[in-house]
Amino acid sequence: MLTEEIQFFGHTNVRSLHARTIEITKDPHLTLNGDCIIGVSANKSCTDLTIGLKNKIRNNQSSIEIDLIVEPFTFKIQGFGNENLLLTHHHDIVLRKSNFICNRTLCLNCNLSAIHIPRKMIELLRDPSKQGLLIISVE
Repeated sequence: MLTEEIQFFGHTNVRSLHARTIEITKDPHLTLNGDCIIGVSANKSCTDLTIGLKNKIRNNQSSIEIDLIVEPFTFKIQGFGNENLLLTHHHDIVLRKSNFICNRTLCLNCNLSAIHIPRKMIELLRDPSKQGLLIISVE
């Protein structure tokens, strides 16, 4: 199993209301329109992931587990890789419940989306000083 960790921060405009996606971004700004974005100022985007992890993600048989950690909470998301994933976006990482692929897509057919994240966790992510972790594990 390969694992990679991404650090990010909260933002006052985190809403986490999207029914099909979850996103983190390297961008420091967030408008209220970004209702799938749960974190900003991330230290990595799709393009920054290690080659080994990307290769595992780009496998139709890969199972991907994402741990979203905002102390003291942990939220687990499960998704799947695909040989057609590009993983080249320089700012964003998107987890999708659908099969839609673009250069921001990390995984497909996820079991949960932004709307499912516990509201207590989202309240914490509305604090710009609050740090979160996205831990990606691929089998």
